[in-house]
Amino acid sequence: MTISPQADCLFEAGLKSDQVFTASDAGFSARQSSYWSRSAQSLQPACIVQPRSAQEVATVVRALVTARIPFAVRSGGHMTWAGSNNIGADGVTIDLEHLNWVKPVVDEKEGSAVDIGPGNRWGAVYAQLEKHQLTVAGGREGNVGVAGLLLGGGMAFFTARHGLACDNVVEYEIVLGDGRIVRSREDGEHADLFRALKGGGCNFGIVTNFRMRALRSGPVWAGMTVHPKEAIPEAITALKEFTDNVPADVDSNLLCFFTYTVSIANPDFKDIVVLGALIQIAGVDEAPAYKKWLHMPTTATTCKITTVPQLAVDYSQAQNYYNTWFTATFKNDVRVVAKAAELHEKLVAELKSFIPDGDFITQCLFQPFPRLFGQHSAAAGGNVMGVERQPENGLLWLANAQVRTQEQERFAYNLIRNWVHDVKQFAATIDSNLPWVYLNYADKSQDPLASYGLDNVRKMKDVAAKYDPEQVFQILSPGGFKISSVSLPN
Repeated sequence: MTISPQADCLFEAGLKSDQVFTASDAGFSARQSSYWSRSAQSLQPACIVQPRSAQEVATVVRALVTARIPFAVRSGGHMTWAGSNNIGADGVTIDLEHLNWVKPVVDEKEGSAVDIGPGNRWGAVYAQLEKHQLTVAGGREGNVGVAGLLLGGGMAFFTARHGLACDNVVEYEIVLGDGRIVRSREDGEHADLFRALKGGGCNFGIVTNFRMRALRSGPVWAGMTVHPKEAIPEAITALKEFTDNVPADVDSNLLCFFTYTVSIANPDFKDIVVLGALIQIAGVDEAPAYKKWLHMPTTATTCKITTVPQLAVDYSQAQNYYNTWFTATFKNDVRVVAKAAELHEKLVAELKSFIPDGDFITQCLFQPFPRLFGQHSAAAGGNVMGVERQPENGLLWLANAQVRTQEQERFAYNLIRNWVHDVKQFAATIDSNLPWVYLNYADKSQDPLASYGLDNVRKMKDVAAKYDPEQVFQILSPGGFKISSVSLPN
């Protein structure tokens, strides 16, 4: 009996009944509800298919391309917006959950390395590697998927010392639009594809294995500090100083949050606070780099000696919300941070007027993005994000809101979009905008690929045309940010 044309196509290609789920199957609803953002759950495909090897991914791609069935590709399912990693009722979601190996290997050129399947989440990767006293420069949040993080660039606990996560990949195994499986390395036959995959997103194929440089694991000193909102001016000054001094202490990390939150310990507390995420990867207790930050009035701290696997768990964000994320980068200018914090207070007041019970979360998150990060990228052979062009130390900004209903999401979306517009407009008046848009934080209305610069856009277009001449990953797989949507000047 025909279940759906999409499922029939997959069964005819040799996929088994325990690999293909339609809406009537328990496995279908379980996978739909496992998307981190409820915003991404709003699309429902005709079926979900779960290949278990690169060869089965290739089989699925060939079958769907032959039948002209649109598809999405999902790794961890952490991207916030609908259509980034899911698809509607005429399509199929290729769910990579079972491509979840973590294998320490000896690479012929890099030495100690790790093969990581794209269906993993970073928390599981770190837990497996800890058994071998190893780690990698991967994602910071344990629930984030491996593939999305790496293909979008990837901020890591180790970025100041070892570079962005994508700059720690030494080999990709990838299924192309015609079903071929190829391996790409910096010095190999497909070196152009290798570079394009470092930040180029889902434009070239489905990566079925990431080989990353292995790092020795050890204790880290890390945790959250909580400060009253009256400390915002001090926090801004401390962030400015910390960012400029990153090259002097590449083992210390700081993320600065101005956030509206509801206290679990005290549900009556609903207000803006300052949060600091402090991660010292060498395990140094209260390293000198944090002196100004730790001098602020503090209401709570969780900082302690811990491990990377536990840190990834502790850093996990709240689930079961509708999410709106926007991003921008700025010069390391206290005036921009102060303006963002000022307008954040206005945003919170407007959200409270629409959500009287105050059950929502906002984040005005700034994190250092010094020139050092781009220098690491260049030293690792380069990527397509253009971060090495950054003229001075910068700050990466994430502006977001997490709410409970779709109606609230629509309201919050307009507020967040306007907030980001106003901050960028202010930054323009003092020449503090920087061009880079971080793909993994970007809203669907933003254009991260264009922000990489004209030369990199041309390179990505050339690579897409060479490896995917039929535009499978531009047209038939429409999710995410597409290089075909970026225009070149005449």
